[in-house]
Amino acid sequence: MTTFTATRGAATFPVAKSTGAGLVHAAYGVYNVTVEPVPADIYQMCRVPAGATVIDGFIRHGDIDTNGSETMDFDVGWEATADEAADPDGFGNFGIQDGDAVVGYLPEGGVRLPLNGVLASAGPKTFTAEATISVTCVDDPATFTAGYVTVVVYYLV
Repeated sequence: MTTFTATRGAATFPVAKSTGAGLVHAAYGVYNVTVEPVPADIYQMCRVPAGATVIDGFIRHGDIDTNGSETMDFDVGWEATADEAADPDGFGNFGIQDGDAVVGYLPEGGVRLPLNGVLASAGPKTFTAEATISVTCVDDPATFTAGYVTVVVYYLV
């Protein structure tokens, strides 16, 4: 298991927090996966400030597993904060992501999945302390091809 940190996931990267009720913010992180992911690898993608209420978002990545019988599985969640335990699949336990083209939606192949998990079961997720949004590798690719992984999180403060 290795932890990789995207530029916007670093503790030194400033977290956006403006004032004004109802303003939607976006936090995002991009990581170029050049080494084959293995189970339990963590990609720290971005951070949200204390008081952030996550309302939506998505994960997007290229066809990182090019095998005809793909095995790659990424989850999206958050790391432990000062106030709560980590939940590596809190925003999505997506299962195997095949990266196949979808006619009329993603014709060039790749993956684009909306965040779900707690957002579907309990509604928006509020963090009382600053939180790091991360991607965890559950199962490695059958045939690895380097590619970018992007996570976008929409939140209110």
